[in-house]
Amino acid sequence: MKKILLTLLFTILFTGGAIVMSKEYEQPFQKGKINPYNKYFTGTTYLYRLSENDNIWNSSIANVTFEPKARTNWHKHSGGQILLVTAGEGRYQEKGKPARILKKGDVVRIPLNVEHWHGAAPDSWFSHISIETNLPDNATTWLEPVTDKEYYNEEK
Repeated sequence: MKKILLTLLFTILFTGGAIVMSKEYEQPFQKGKINPYNKYFTGTTYLYRLSENDNIWNSSIANVTFEPKARTNWHKHSGGQILLVTAGEGRYQEKGKPARILKKGDVVRIPLNVEHWHGAAPDSWFSHISIETNLPDNATTWLEPVTDKEYYNEEK
């Protein structure tokens, strides 16, 4: 019995808890590595590039995975963005509008220069495919962090 418990403990430690996550949460792409843009996020996110921008395809497509409560800062894209939700439950909000609950299969089309944020629900992992549109001229402008009041949709 001790041997089984030790094996289970080491497996969980070495996989970062992926066994626990996989029972409730499956996504079609790799989780990836720690997001190099995490300084523009609250919480931890992971990035897996599916297609780098280049001169042939003019497209940047990535799988982004959010731990529960993780979210982007407010930001905008000069060329817009499309999100394809692949797993979990998330949130999306445009400045001045109520937040939307996002579930697997949802598509979010974000117009040019619209301030917004997106991320995981408080109690769920969340993944989406991010498609940067209108490249090569699409630039992301990162703004202030989303406050807990904004995230939890509390009245000011």
